[in-house]
Amino acid sequence: MIIAVDFDGTIVTHEYPRIGKPIPFAIDTLKRLQTEGHHQLVLWTVREGELLEEALDYCRKRGLEFYSVNSNYPEEKDEHNAPRKINADLWIDDKNLGGLPDWGVIYQMVSSGNQHRPVPQSGAMPEKKKRFFGLF
Repeated sequence: MIIAVDFDGTIVTHEYPRIGKPIPFAIDTLKRLQTEGHHQLVLWTVREGELLEEALDYCRKRGLEFYSVNSNYPEEKDEHNAPRKINADLWIDDKNLGGLPDWGVIYQMVSSGNQHRPVPQSGAMPEKKKRFFGLF
């Protein structure tokens, strides 16, 4: 599986352009996924230049290397010809609808092959939200 992973707000707390505090279990979970066969981890971030190098150094010092960075393949070096969209099976990002799950939940979702959290049925949704979403 190809997994695209954001940096700020996902691996570390969001304090861009500085590197934030480590998010518990993020690096450990990503390294474990790699050892279990998910070798194509792509760092997918808005960071560029020196800020990107700082993020990569941060990860390397903790034993995490990425298959590619802001690209589909390691060989894609020409920013002008490389697609801006990453081809991945899964994206892990704090900007997901519903936010970033706990890294233990992320691990269970990826390792089980069930990357979708169950959507609450209309009966499980609070009355106030039902009215907001026009469910009755």
